[in-house]
Amino acid sequence: MSRTDLPGPAPALVDVTEAARWLTGRVLRTPVLHSPVIDRLVGARTLLKAENLQLGGSYKMRGGLFAVSRLAAAGHAGVIAQSTGNHAVAVALAAQCHDLSATVVLPVDAALTKIARARAAGARVVLVGTSVDERLAVARRISDETGYPILDAYDHPDVIAGQGSASLELIEQAERAGTPLDALVLPVGGGGGAAGACLAAADRPIGVYGVEPVGCDSLGRSLAAGRPTSVSPAPTIADGLRPSCVGELPFAILRTRLSGVIRVDDDEIAEAFRLLLMELKLLAEPSGAAGLAGALRLAEGGIPRSAEDGAPPVLGAVARRQRTVGVVLTGGNVEAELVARLAAPVRGREEVAV
Repeated sequence: MSRTDLPGPAPALVDVTEAARWLTGRVLRTPVLHSPVIDRLVGARTLLKAENLQLGGSYKMRGGLFAVSRLAAAGHAGVIAQSTGNHAVAVALAAQCHDLSATVVLPVDAALTKIARARAAGARVVLVGTSVDERLAVARRISDETGYPILDAYDHPDVIAGQGSASLELIEQAERAGTPLDALVLPVGGGGGAAGACLAAADRPIGVYGVEPVGCDSLGRSLAAGRPTSVSPAPTIADGLRPSCVGELPFAILRTRLSGVIRVDDDEIAEAFRLLLMELKLLAEPSGAAGLAGALRLAEGGIPRSAEDGAPPVLGAVARRQRTVGVVLTGGNVEAELVARLAAPVRGREEVAV
């Protein structure tokens, strides 16, 4: 029986509050920023949680550190991870903190910045293929050879709990500022961060929305089908949002708690990237900027632009009643060449008035 058949017990494995408590003082308490220009475009006060400034360059450090600490406490001498980049960097850094051996399996087209960060943390880096299945096969073989456990990038309760601590921090920071969130928007790859956000917001009247690149919308399709559904990921500048299938445990949490999925294309992600760079002087990788792209789509009614490819519209029109929208900017590990290309002004488009 898969974990998706266990609607009650599976989410109970994930304790975001415990993770947040343990991580206090061990990760950065990242700032929450906002811009009048972005507020006007979103149509609501928009609070941006700058996890691109987190240790390791992404909020993956939270889940990686929390989960690896548990493996170390259980007596494991090493750990194996596979991802498109940020989870691998987080696991490598966490393993270094706990004197564990780390092997990370990355795709051959992984961002050089992420490869370099993992190696600098002392991890053995294995590059293989371009698909999740190829990476998993190699990770399992290495696990069989070494006896070290595989720490999944999103389908693991401690990873989900750690990622969820970023959303819990944002929720609490907004409340202390007197601007409690009405909506919370996060990019979605395998769904771990969005699942953690849903659990962090469980006792509050906050709508949680996931954002997927067009053509990489496993979560949207899975919610429509009622079960985890694979896709063949389309090309996208958001390299961290390309898993072929949402995780089983994240899906078990998201299927009854998520308010909706917003699909965005690369042009929208690039526009969000430029907004963050020019208005807040904040460098986010495209995967991290996708959250802001989703918030901008939410302001327009949230109708997916991928209806023509046969994907069901899982969000539909959204009532514009949000007063405060929170966005988790999940990472900032981006290649210099891509920064230069995305930062270039787009001809034929009007500049945003300040």
